[in-house]
Amino acid sequence: MKLSISFIIPVYNRPNEIEELLESFSKLEGTHDYEIVIVEDGSSLTSKAVIDKYNKQLNISYYYKSNSGPGDSRNYGMSKAKGNYFIILDSDCLLPSQYLNTVIDSLHSEYVDCFGGPDKSHHSFSNIQKAIDFSMTSFITTGGIRGGKRSVNQFQPRSFNMGLSKTAFEATHGFGNIHPGEDPDLSIRLWSLGFKTKLIPEAYVYHKRRISWSKFYKQVYKFGSVRPILNSWHPQTKKLTYWFPTLFCLAVLVAIIFTFFNINLPIYLLLLYYVAVFILALIKTKSLVIALQAWLALSIQFIGYGYGFLKSTLLLYFKNSKPEIIFPDLFFKTK
Repeated sequence: MKLSISFIIPVYNRPNEIEELLESFSKLEGTHDYEIVIVEDGSSLTSKAVIDKYNKQLNISYYYKSNSGPGDSRNYGMSKAKGNYFIILDSDCLLPSQYLNTVIDSLHSEYVDCFGGPDKSHHSFSNIQKAIDFSMTSFITTGGIRGGKRSVNQFQPRSFNMGLSKTAFEATHGFGNIHPGEDPDLSIRLWSLGFKTKLIPEAYVYHKRRISWSKFYKQVYKFGSVRPILNSWHPQTKKLTYWFPTLFCLAVLVAIIFTFFNINLPIYLLLLYYVAVFILALIKTKSLVIALQAWLALSIQFIGYGYGFLKSTLLLYFKNSKPEIIFPDLFFKTK
């Protein structure tokens, strides 16, 4: 199959991010032709001036539409794209120079209709961004790659770095209107139709994660909130591991209570875990400050996800309503 690549990038009020991303496009290695489809999702601060700046250097198609969320904007971009294989990126990503060569080589070697790649921290990122990156990607946390090398055909790509064939898009009609959670929902629907997914470990992007501690908490809270909804839609995908952040938080409370009764082993085990987190973060980042901030990032991740997951599970169980009614903030209304 001859690959014709279209990059699909939704953007909302982030012209500075688009400029950085397009600059990384200009440094891509190889001679492969591709187009960049940028979908402005109802922005009041548009990226038009940035697009005009790079239009002579890069093959860019630019569309403006009313706000309907990232999933619907990606679908819109794919419906307009000229290629037969789409690579979906978030606007807060940067591409390493070898990215496209890596993807094309992997698809020529072992073709699949959907792939995903990991994210990494760039040297230019802030300390908070690097600490959050560690918490979201380290094997010692619940973040990171969904699936991994040992479960290639059950890997759930994420839409900050995701490939999808035109055939698969037309068969599934693309992303749903839930957000976040639209990407694992799409992966599961792809599997049910017989499509395969895979991880391309070397096809990483630098994911900038425009974030503060409060925004990070809100993000992981939403991640936890949508998972029970996905479990109710796709019960075959339920896993005990989704309960781990909630159980971890409960274990912390139990460990603290036990210390009042001179039972200290649980709190010692907890401290040992945090020491391991600190050491691994220090080795990865080579920064004492970031390693200390990794403790905070990890705690926020577990508390936010765990609370969101537990609350959502209970509301879905006790309320006899559709998720769209119980959680209106997690669904975009498409026209």
